Amino acid sequence: MIKENFPLKNYNTFGIEATAQYFAEFNAVEKLEELLEFKQLSTVINQPKTFILGGGSNILLTGNVEGLVLKNEIKGIEKVGEDGDYIFIKAGAGENWHQLVLYCIDNNIAGMENLSLIPGNVGASPMQNIGAYGVELKDVFYELEAFHLTEKKVVKFSLTDCHFGYRESVFKSQLKDKFIILRVTYRLHKTPHFNIRYGAIEQELQAMGIKQLSIQAISQAVINIRRSKLPDPAMIGNAGSFFKNPEIDTHQFDLLKISFPGMIGYALENGNVKLAAGWLIEQCGWKGYRKGDAGCHAKQALVLVNYGNAKGSEILSLSNDIIASVQQKFNVLLQKEVNIIKGFEAC
Repeated sequence: MIKENFPLKNYNTFGIEATAQYFAEFNAVEKLEELLEFKQLSTVINQPKTFILGGGSNILLTGNVEGLVLKNEIKGIEKVGEDGDYIFIKAGAGENWHQLVLYCIDNNIAGMENLSLIPGNVGASPMQNIGAYGVELKDVFYELEAFHLTEKKVVKFSLTDCHFGYRESVFKSQLKDKFIILRVTYRLHKTPHFNIRYGAIEQELQAMGIKQLSIQAISQAVINIRRSKLPDPAMIGNAGSFFKNPEIDTHQFDLLKISFPGMIGYALENGNVKLAAGWLIEQCGWKGYRKGDAGCHAKQALVLVNYGNAKGSEILSLSNDIIASVQQKFNVLLQKEVNIIKGFEAC
């Protein structure tokens, strides 16, 4: 059933007031095909614009959305295979990401524990190549199934096909708006390979009194850290980290360290250095900043927030001001991690 002028406030974690001109949900490929065919034949929705909505945790709506918004509700989690070292788990794109992680934790399936409590749905995980605390989606990815909007067929993508990068994939570049992710299969470990080197995991485990490592303990440590640093979208509207951590070459980093000895940087395998965007933003005085209901969170400068009735355009304007000030002070260009929905290109 297609609804008109549908409110989207409860469908984006920023809590932005906006409406979809037309809105519908699908929970199977057949239903998706039916909706797309109806849109194509309809004299009412005879527009080329289609937007696929997942968990709404990585978008900023800057106005009402024209065209047809389709909410992906394909569910299901199942084991689809195993070999000597790995277990293969397939999940529908409409499943909540953290619930999938908890399923794996509860069943002693390793690999996702560092990715606990990341907001959003399964379908966004390969699109964004989500990552946290030393682990990225590509480390546990096996394949996915996606629906080609033009050719109206299901296509499988391997790890290589997805061209994963830092918060990037082929679905955000060459194939943007051409596919709808339906299901994702993950290759997970039977025997844990613990990763506690990144961030404050090791310290948190000590504070928890953990004597013997387990995926359950690591997951809980990550949950504790995230809850202490990041605001709950149910309490304060936000989309998590608004900016990517920028990457610069070692020469620029060495020069910056002379002027800013406290600058935080992490050496990368490609020889470059990844900077902490939150530190850069904080040094420019934005941490805790608020103008009206748009602000920069008081505990984590990477997070922009809606304190109540901020417009998406006000959050966007704040983000642009932050980018400009960081570039002026450090000659480093921040990039947005959150997807800005101003309207959208035709699919």
